[in-house]
Amino acid sequence: MVHPITLAATLTTATAALGACTQSAEVTDGRGQQEYGGVQTILLDDGLVSFNLAMTGAEDRADIEAYGRCAAAQYALDKGYGFARHVRTIVKKDGRTWYGDAVYMISATLPEGLRTIDAEVTAAECTELGIPTV
Repeated sequence: MVHPITLAATLTTATAALGACTQSAEVTDGRGQQEYGGVQTILLDDGLVSFNLAMTGAEDRADIEAYGRCAAAQYALDKGYGFARHVRTIVKKDGRTWYGDAVYMISATLPEGLRTIDAEVTAAECTELGIPTV
């Protein structure tokens, strides 16, 4: 019969020996430092704007949506408007790169709807978070 203490010591030694044989390597999942690939702005109609975005290092779709929101806020300010309403964002991922097609309606007054942004406040938040604008 094997003594329990001897068995525990043998298992501990074997585990330590196996651990010493493996190389340590950093495991990554494609996330990391976010890199913003730029924004292409397309005027669809009077006040209706599409922002095509690309970035790597995003954790999820929320990161590319935030990038689109920041682009829309700065665009509204650049055009002399104070507000924007989110219409839709289509997000796709290809490898490590995320792509977004965000559409916003920009306006001088607060538009109706649940997903509106105050361009000045949003642009300031984007600066604080390090998310580039247009």
